[in-house]
Amino acid sequence: MTKSDTKGCLTIAVLPAQTGQRLDKFIAAAPEIGSRAAAQKLIAAGLVTVGGSERNKNFRVGEGDLVEIRVPPPAELQLEPEEMDLSIPYEDGHLLVVDKPAGIVTHPAKGHITGTLVHGLLGRQIAGGENPHRPGIVHRLDKDTSGLLIVARDDETHRRLSEALSRHKIERTYLCLVCGLFETREGTIEAPLGRDARERQQMAVTRRGGREAVTHFRVLESWGGARAAGRAGTVSASKSAGGYSLLEVKLETGRTHQIRVHLAAIGHPVAGDSVYGRRRDELGVGRQFLHSSRLRFTHPETGETIDVSAPLPPDLETVLDRLRSR
Repeated sequence: MTKSDTKGCLTIAVLPAQTGQRLDKFIAAAPEIGSRAAAQKLIAAGLVTVGGSERNKNFRVGEGDLVEIRVPPPAELQLEPEEMDLSIPYEDGHLLVVDKPAGIVTHPAKGHITGTLVHGLLGRQIAGGENPHRPGIVHRLDKDTSGLLIVARDDETHRRLSEALSRHKIERTYLCLVCGLFETREGTIEAPLGRDARERQQMAVTRRGGREAVTHFRVLESWGGARAAGRAGTVSASKSAGGYSLLEVKLETGRTHQIRVHLAAIGHPVAGDSVYGRRRDELGVGRQFLHSSRLRFTHPETGETIDVSAPLPPDLETVLDRLRSR
């Protein structure tokens, strides 16, 4: 459990699963800290205590320990426009839809104060929302996930889009390649998600304290295993038979890392995902094979249906070409 106060002091209780961790590793897992190097700097500066006493970075925490971290206030962040070659498949005076390339962080955050999608869009009059470092951002994609995002150009549009998102009125469709074959052609994963008890920067399916998360999927193609079928057939091979499956995934909710965690939880991690999937990238994807391919929503001002699609980027299409040519 983590608590924070208005003076920037974090208090973290050590859970049973975290017993025995080094102090620097333990606090590095807090999203507010973010790295082992940052953790060690705080410890060296005397800003970390365990049970009220300063400890060195090698100290092993125990169950029930209260770790207090005094986090210095962040330096003032000044947003400046940056030149980026971005594809904008839809835009009008109220909003735009951008096709985010893989490798770009959506908005500024710890460790990413330049080079984000927000920096690349500042020259396009994006605005809206309470966070001045995330102007216009309605929802986000992970750094190594490509595809479509909606960005607002004024406060009212941002408010309406955010409300539509919370009410599940924005249809978000993804394409992803996962490990293994399926016994059924489509399905739904309903499992609450929360912070992983051991690795606090990761998410996990959790029984207590998690938030509702629902993911729908449909098998489009599959490769490997004697009974795997193509686009027009029925996939009946066991998930233990190996191979790969291309899925169309629709989000009913939008939790952090939802698709990646849900699919890994049922034994079908996203190909190329070294965090929640296999450490070895057998297909040479180079990142998680996950692409936001379609957005469908009602325009908050005009009421018309906006339906935007984005094809797979070349790096992911090349992986499919190799599988199809086997």
